[in-house]
Amino acid sequence: MRLTLRDVSAYFGKSQALYDVSMDVATSEIVCVLGLNGAGKSTLLRSISGLHAARTGSIRLGERELSRLPAHEIARLGVAHVMQGRRIFAGLTVEQNLVLGSFRLRSQNERERRHVRDEVLDLFPILSERLAQRAGTLSGGQQQMLAIARSLMSAPEVLLLDEPSLGLAPIVIRPILDSLRRLKTERHLTVVLVEQNPTLALGISDRCYVLGEGRVVVSGVPSGSTSVEQIAGLYLGQPSSQPPAVTGIRR
Repeated sequence: MRLTLRDVSAYFGKSQALYDVSMDVATSEIVCVLGLNGAGKSTLLRSISGLHAARTGSIRLGERELSRLPAHEIARLGVAHVMQGRRIFAGLTVEQNLVLGSFRLRSQNERERRHVRDEVLDLFPILSERLAQRAGTLSGGQQQMLAIARSLMSAPEVLLLDEPSLGLAPIVIRPILDSLRRLKTERHLTVVLVEQNPTLALGISDRCYVLGEGRVVVSGVPSGSTSVEQIAGLYLGQPSSQPPAVTGIRR
């Protein structure tokens, strides 16, 4: 489902964190958001999911306005938020974590719920081998898989991912990000990916936005062999003799 932000501003007390941010994320599109620490990336996701209320602007899921709804209603409408740090229930089993994620499916019959569960475990087969294992004893990569799998158990329309690669080696995170491609193709899932690793993020994304001090600095479609290097230069605040190699660029 399409996600649209128009002129969204957010504050922490008297300090402004987002300044008139506008974004468009089409159905079945992966859009990454890059930026330095403190650029407003996590605040952006929290504003979309209702964990941090936007002060001004519009956030729409399809035709439904989200900006004045509480977080639990936004979740029920189909927005799943995997926050930084995984936030799994360490003392519960993998199976119990997955069950807790299936709150949107309570009105469906057992067969339908099991079908969603089987689809999720097909994405992350290692979890099916550890259903009875306590989540806190999983490896870091497996915990990240579980955090994403638990969100997918709600059969969301939009998935918000906040730095899934944090603390993980590229060889560990790459299969996790590859699963997003499958979700995009098979489930037509809309994904907003916040990442510190521009190479990984741009490698799977259809478009990107770069935030700087709470503002959209540039947006566009990665293209060409030098796009990652050039966008990373902007993302890291380093001067470049040429503009980022993106099409549809907006400043």
